[in-house]
Amino acid sequence: MASLQGSLFDRAPVPRLRSLDGALHRIPLGEGAWIDHLPEWVERADLLFEALVDAVPWRCDRRVMYDRPVEVPRLLSSYGVGVAAPHPLLDDARARLSAHYSGTPGADLATTGLCLYRDGSDSVAWHGDTIGRGATEDTLVAIVSLGWRRRLALRPRQGGRSLRFEVGGGDLLVMGGTCQRTWQHAVPKTTRSVGPRLSVQFRPAGVR
Repeated sequence: MASLQGSLFDRAPVPRLRSLDGALHRIPLGEGAWIDHLPEWVERADLLFEALVDAVPWRCDRRVMYDRPVEVPRLLSSYGVGVAAPHPLLDDARARLSAHYSGTPGADLATTGLCLYRDGSDSVAWHGDTIGRGATEDTLVAIVSLGWRRRLALRPRQGGRSLRFEVGGGDLLVMGGTCQRTWQHAVPKTTRSVGPRLSVQFRPAGVR
């Protein structure tokens, strides 16, 4: 895996989280959907990236498409309710997000999922996290992006203007309200020369 070098002027010896208070930028999407964005929430995100790439037991899933099994174009790992994440900072991040959004529907974040996009040919197609409560209830899905920057795109299910974020380097993106029901998101393939990106997703129990 490609190594990510932090800034020579960054003195933080270990990865750590910035405060959420007053730092998140909210983007209303309409119909009760919204996004909160915070660039570089994780300081020394390069160290967290390298630790996770080495420590996580990555798996390659297969699914049936067009009557034949194909490999999912990314590596996966998941940690369910009550299971410690592969790095203590991730458990701290999930707890801080749950506390910050306390009282917001779907803020009871309980699981940690990880995806490793190895290069530009790895991707995830348009979808909403509508399995479980996300199909009928407002919920939060929080994503922390580590490693190389990749495009995370969002579009309304009924058509309209899409949004694009170039995420990586410890950025935080939180999708809330009706976002999973009324919008879709994707990480498209790219022909650009890019290294690996790691996505950490925090969700309520039963949502995926």
